[in-house]
Parts: sequence; C-alpha cells; structure tokens
Amino acid sequence: MSAVLKPTTLPTRIFKSGNSLAVRIPKDMMPAEVPEDAEIKYSGGVWTIRPIYKRKLTGLAKKFGAFSPGFMSEGREPQDQDDYDWDLAGLPAKDKAVKAARKA
Repeated sequence: MSAVLKPTTLPTRIFKSGNSLAVRIPKDMMPAEVPEDAEIKYSGGVWTIRPIYKRKLTGLAKKFGAFSPGFMSEGREPQDQDDYDWDLAGLPAKDKAVKAARKA
C-alpha cells in the first residue's frame, strides 16, 4: 500500500481576524491529526508554523511503580554547580527585569 504524498508548497491567504492575522491552511495540507496548539516563528521574512503536541501522562504511574521502594532513599550525591554569567541579549524584556531585580 503506497502513502499519499501531500503537496509541500501551496498558495494560501493571510487575512486579518480581529486584531490578529490568520493563515488559511489548504485542505490538501491538513494532517490526519490536527493539533489544538501551534507555535509560529517569523525570521528573515519567513513564517514557520509548527504544531505543539502535548505529552500525555498515560502510563506514568506504572513507570514509577517499576522502581524499588528503596530507590534513592538516601538521596543523591551533591552536584557542583557552576556560577554562570548568562548573556541576556536574547531574553525578553520581562526576563531581563527579573534578572536585574535579583541582582539588586
């Protein structure tokens, strides 16, 4: 059985919806499972839209149940932590304000 290949580039329309822009995604590009959330990036004149798939926690309790009752009962060894001077150039303004408030 061969897979049906969907087109990778199609013309579409961008239109105003309230105070936002909306993008019409053609039916021929619709995935089998349409995610509820997506992220959009604009860089160098190019928009990139990617779905955000939420991870399900189904089966997590069973995975934790596989650990023995004494697993890490003593904790873990202390870990050395390096003190970094983070470059704030790429952070949003609110993150810069938080960092500045912590230094004060």
